Amino acid sequence: MTDHPRDPSLPSRLAAYRKQLDCRFPRVGEVFSDCIAKASARLGPAGVSAYVDAARLLCKLGRGEEPVLIFLEEWPDVGAALGDGTLEMVMQMVQFMQRTPNGNAIGGFLQTLAPVSRTLLSREQLGHYLNTLRDMMERTTGSIHGHHQTHPSPGLPELLRQAPTLLQSLTVDGLRNWVDYGVRNYLHHPERQKDFFSLQSADSRAVLQRERHGTLLADVERKLDLYLRGLWQDSEVLVPYSTAFATLRTPQPYYDALGMRLPDVLDDLPGVSALDHYRAILAHMVGHRRWSISQTADNWSPFQRMAVEFFEDARIDTLLIRTYPGLRAILLALHPKPAEGACDPETTSCLRHRLAMLSRALLDPEHGYRNPVLHDFVGRFHRELAGGNADTPTMARLALDYVTTTRRQSDQFAKVHFADTEISYRDDNRGLWRFIESGDEEEAFDAEQRTAPDLETQGLPPRHYPEWDYQSQSYRPDWVSLYEGLHASAAAATIDQLLLKHAALAKHLKRLLDLLKPQDKVRIRYQEEGSELDLDVALRSWIDFKSGSTPDPRINMSHRTAGRDIAVTLLLDLSESLNEPVKTGGGDGQTVLQLSQEAVSLLAWSIEQLGDPLAIAGFNSNTRHEVRYQHIKGFSEPWGDAVKGRLAALQAGYSTRMGAAMRHAGHYLAARKADKKLMLVLTDGQPSDVDVQDDRLLIEDARQAVKELDRDGIFTYCISLDPHADAYVADIFGRQYTVIDHIARLPEKLPELFIALTR
Repeated sequence: MTDHPRDPSLPSRLAAYRKQLDCRFPRVGEVFSDCIAKASARLGPAGVSAYVDAARLLCKLGRGEEPVLIFLEEWPDVGAALGDGTLEMVMQMVQFMQRTPNGNAIGGFLQTLAPVSRTLLSREQLGHYLNTLRDMMERTTGSIHGHHQTHPSPGLPELLRQAPTLLQSLTVDGLRNWVDYGVRNYLHHPERQKDFFSLQSADSRAVLQRERHGTLLADVERKLDLYLRGLWQDSEVLVPYSTAFATLRTPQPYYDALGMRLPDVLDDLPGVSALDHYRAILAHMVGHRRWSISQTADNWSPFQRMAVEFFEDARIDTLLIRTYPGLRAILLALHPKPAEGACDPETTSCLRHRLAMLSRALLDPEHGYRNPVLHDFVGRFHRELAGGNADTPTMARLALDYVTTTRRQSDQFAKVHFADTEISYRDDNRGLWRFIESGDEEEAFDAEQRTAPDLETQGLPPRHYPEWDYQSQSYRPDWVSLYEGLHASAAAATIDQLLLKHAALAKHLKRLLDLLKPQDKVRIRYQEEGSELDLDVALRSWIDFKSGSTPDPRINMSHRTAGRDIAVTLLLDLSESLNEPVKTGGGDGQTVLQLSQEAVSLLAWSIEQLGDPLAIAGFNSNTRHEVRYQHIKGFSEPWGDAVKGRLAALQAGYSTRMGAAMRHAGHYLAARKADKKLMLVLTDGQPSDVDVQDDRLLIEDARQAVKELDRDGIFTYCISLDPHADAYVADIFGRQYTVIDHIARLPEKLPELFIALTR
């Protein structure tokens, strides 16, 4: 990562950083300005502010000045190498250590963090390293009768001391295995733990040698960077990933906007060194970046896309060999050579096997295969490339012909032949495809049913959310497309008339609200804009100005109310059923939607009186491809004519896909800094949609969404207007719901319910 330019305003901000640090250790004060100068040059303003906050936390831990000094000196290098976002996971580790008897090892952890980070090279790798340390501490920290941890881990200080050396020889997976051996065998022998983790014991060195294998990316990174620049006139950040932590499938190399992703270690193979293996991977990625054109994936089946990838990969390899003929021997040594009769088409899907054979034949004139169709397509492939480089669309047409010509019924079998079909130097081809819209292979609907989002919702690209499938107990990834937009407006006077209609109720609510209002005021000083002048700071700035120094412009102050810190999101179900008239007495012919407008208006007015941040949004859905999420009021917007106008324009239609809407509302609410986060869901029916026949599916998905929000610290509460809600609402919200049988009383009940929840 490149250094940030030095901040020209640093001298004027240094005093503010000192105040933000709020640390009284003398040695910290002596080095602080130099550390800030370094951090400002490496991290940028936001990173520097987070850096000072972290140093302040370390200063308050009660561990002395050493951890603070180490952090101030070491962190700019770590942050520059791995990115500012790494700081959060490091501070979480510090806080974890502080909560255990291992707090004295915080200094050692911070001391070795910079050399460890320079070896690991990526945030993902650092995360695996931290997880290894955390697991070791949890297993080796002693306790009395198994209840309270009282004795620090004997081997942790030694492990931290040796970590930079160990990671120069081991991958993070190898380190994990080495640590696991020491913990398992010496768990009840503290002194032998120390010998093991300090590399003093014989078995410690033997296990280290066993886990040490291959060539680490960190050791050859500079050579590979020169290789990219010198031979291919390309340059990119090389980011390692570990293949040992994958649970479902082995990761493949790939490239994206953040860099080229490579395995953290490779072994020498027959005829190919690990360094040449890395070079082949990089060459193939460079070829795609130089010669491939992304294709629209929506109209291709998975089998067709796989065939396109094999043909395009072979074209790229051919062009690479044409550029540097010496690559042929390396690529052929890495490319498997499937046996012609190895796959049984009677019991197994053989498409991958046929494509791997074809790929080998396209690169190897001495392939020895006898299949006439394979020979025909090899000839067609080379004729396309005879007059130039060909292109990706040409390969796509050739691949489609191949799939059509060789298609077999057994290609649909679940059992797939994988032996000798995986080509290790090729990337996963994610850059070869672009997707315009979600597929609809699973279900078919009339085109008229699946209307496109209106112009208002097209302002932002759709967000994709998973959906819980209770039958398989797993998520359907990126299943729902959610379009968000700003709700249309109407006359704000309509809402004013509704509030006037309930003037007596508002007066009653005001008496209740006055009892909830916090009375304590807290000054917020050093503000460039504020409600009043801060005389002390203003006088000091005036003296600085007169003496020729740069005055501090933050001469104002403002106030905030202490004692109540609540953020609220009100999520409105705007499905078609809200257009039905109120059936219980007292509705005066109003629809459920009109009564909801009155209730929401009173609630928003009430929350405005308390000063709590409030967001209001409405949602409905038209299949999983189109969940509409309409912003009515933002957290920072005042309760004024703009919000009233949107509320007056509410319209109901379509269905109720509740889970995705709750996840999206939770996305915004989770970002708020508040002691309590409350999500109120106002609905008149159970979750449903036209593309779902199983009534339980969306109920279970909404239930799962409530669990996810609860894990994020968001309290959800449902106000249901459905008299039959008892049959399902408890399944979703547990005990966190209220059913209002007399809908006409909603304007009265909704604000009172909020007051009761936040009292």
